[in-house]
Amino acid sequence: MTNIQNVAIIGSGTMGNGIAHTFAQFGFKVALVDISQEALDRGIATITKNLDRQVAKGSITESDKQNTLTNITSFTDMKTGVANVDLVVEAATENVDLKLKIFKDLDAFTSPETILATNTSSISITKIAAVTSKADKVIGMHFMNPVPIMKLVEVIRGYATSDEVAALTMELSKKLGKTPTEVNDYPGFVANRILMPMINEAIYSLYEGVAGVEEIDTVMKLGMAHPMGPLQLADFIGLDVCLSILNVLYDGFGNPKYAPCPLLVNMVTAGYKGAKSGEGFYKYTAGSKDLVVSAKFKK
Repeated sequence: MTNIQNVAIIGSGTMGNGIAHTFAQFGFKVALVDISQEALDRGIATITKNLDRQVAKGSITESDKQNTLTNITSFTDMKTGVANVDLVVEAATENVDLKLKIFKDLDAFTSPETILATNTSSISITKIAAVTSKADKVIGMHFMNPVPIMKLVEVIRGYATSDEVAALTMELSKKLGKTPTEVNDYPGFVANRILMPMINEAIYSLYEGVAGVEEIDTVMKLGMAHPMGPLQLADFIGLDVCLSILNVLYDGFGNPKYAPCPLLVNMVTAGYKGAKSGEGFYKYTAGSKDLVVSAKFKK
């Protein structure tokens, strides 16, 4: 297969709707699949809002926006949604059991030639591919959030991924205006193997009383030229996602340096998952752009 035109995206959450937005904006026909119409409606609403923002900035026209939305069709039935597509990009929750179940279904519902990609940020591509009958067609496409803006795509080859599929995925990423970077299939790949220990260490610094939330983020923003401090970034990613990735790293390497900070574990257990839950290290109020430290961490 050399000409990918029809794409299915599994999951309409933050990453899924961003990936769907990007493919549709570049002229691909997109089937957006989720388990409920309510989730799909939220995803389409987010895409529409983000397109409106692009129109307001002058980066696209109103016609571009309408064409992008026309390119997206939503489905609550996976079998119907992935029928006759050239590529599937799975962007469901970062849960290994869920992803394995999805890939078993995708293997049954797609043609032998359909490429199966996963947006996983840490889970082994080889492990995911092993539950299918076409491991050579399975590959990682790890997009960065927010997908329409961020240029990087981490392209991860599983142990059995073919050279043809890897080359096609690299070329496809370029067609989306991205810069693909090929990495090998080890826990956390490159992006999260480096990023998550930094976030975890920032949480430990808070946990051990080295400094407060704003102080830690200010040091990294002003001292290291990071656009966002690690605690704010953790909130933005989702504290539950950070915990999941750290657990994958810890389980995969068996090295205690990847063990998640007890404070992170407690916060996720208590439902403080960051921006998406309304509170993490900072408190988030709808419509407000002010960054306010959570009362839990105020001095």
